[in-house]
Amino acid sequence: MNLSKKILIVEDEPGIQETLRIALESNGFLIQQVYSGEDCLKIWEEGFHLIILDIGLPGIDGFDVLKTVRKKSQIPILLLTARDNEVDRVLGLELEADDYVSKPFSPREIVARIKTILRRSSTTLSKEEDIFLHDEGKKIIFFQGKSLALSPYEYKTLALFLKRPGIIFTREEIMDSVWTTPEDSFDRAVDTVIKNIRARIKEINSDLDPIETRRGQGYGLKEI
Repeated sequence: MNLSKKILIVEDEPGIQETLRIALESNGFLIQQVYSGEDCLKIWEEGFHLIILDIGLPGIDGFDVLKTVRKKSQIPILLLTARDNEVDRVLGLELEADDYVSKPFSPREIVARIKTILRRSSTTLSKEEDIFLHDEGKKIIFFQGKSLALSPYEYKTLALFLKRPGIIFTREEIMDSVWTTPEDSFDRAVDTVIKNIRARIKEINSDLDPIETRRGQGYGLKEI
């Protein structure tokens, strides 16, 4: 359902911004608008599902924004430009843009392309987005391809959950399995560890919370 899909429009021309906003909102998308690359880089990690990115932005241009984003994320990006030439198209694709549209454009075409990109992305994300990868030899856990900066107790707790997804562990079970120093072993220590694990995950994707809390029972990993 499109209502849950947030799109960031990065375009310096107000008229084009308005055209895009109307077309996308009428199709159920949630829209946020910025007018420069600098402003895009301040907020692009705030849970958006796709970025519409104009290449010809003042200051930091679209290509530089794309390079910066791709260092951290594979969020879908649709490039938008007035320059319809092969060099720009090729450069955009080499920088891993998902699609490319030249101005002037049809709003219906933009919407159709965005829906296609999101369908393609959701197929990949349904398989990969929520998956943790656990390198037990190096004692590193990856989420969405990025390593989580975990303390020893945070690492051991999440590793325990990964072994049995869908199972709820009581605080006592977690402490018995994870804690090695008796003086560190108390109920609220588990709560703190869970809070920190969630914070590390949200640094990568603020929309996802794969940790399940059952009041009065304990914690575990949601089945994916």
